[in-house]
Amino acid sequence: MKKVNILIILSWLTGSALAQSTWTIDKAHSRVGFSVAHMVVSETEGSFKDFDSKVSTKATDFNGADIEFTAKTASIDTDNEKRDNHLKSGEFFDAEKFPEIKFKGNLVKESDKYVLKGNLTIRDVTRPVTFNVTYGGSVKTGNGEKAGFKLTGKINRQDYGLKWSKTIESGGLVVGDDVEIICKIELNKA
Repeated sequence: MKKVNILIILSWLTGSALAQSTWTIDKAHSRVGFSVAHMVVSETEGSFKDFDSKVSTKATDFNGADIEFTAKTASIDTDNEKRDNHLKSGEFFDAEKFPEIKFKGNLVKESDKYVLKGNLTIRDVTRPVTFNVTYGGSVKTGNGEKAGFKLTGKINRQDYGLKWSKTIESGGLVVGDDVEIICKIELNKA
């Protein structure tokens, strides 16, 4: 009887220690943005308005968390309808044929910094990426627990088949190849 009780207690403790938490993105308090050089001398910023994410973690500090993210390409917004329509066209995202950007990876704590490593898929092209992440912490509110993150990094749009390119008179690109990714994410514990 004593052995059975010990096994039950150990099983309960092990299950508690390995309990997995699921978090969802708070869309009203999150932004999935980007910035790209325009005409060499300035930058154009934009964001995706329709996105979703699921985060699963066993650790309270999110180390080792599994991350899944999608953004609807047709939801791109640069505050310019003509430019947005061009970005949705076959010359860039081809939103009709490739409706989603997808990411799947893991958040890893390295020393006192976090990195997000995984695979990013745009236009059915998948490449490994690494983003720097700042973990803002978590807080319990009257509406449940929340956690906050800021993600930054760069990708080359040419790597994903976004190949439209024109040069200006001086030889520089109308749209730069390097795209800076800037995401501010707030999560709600499910």
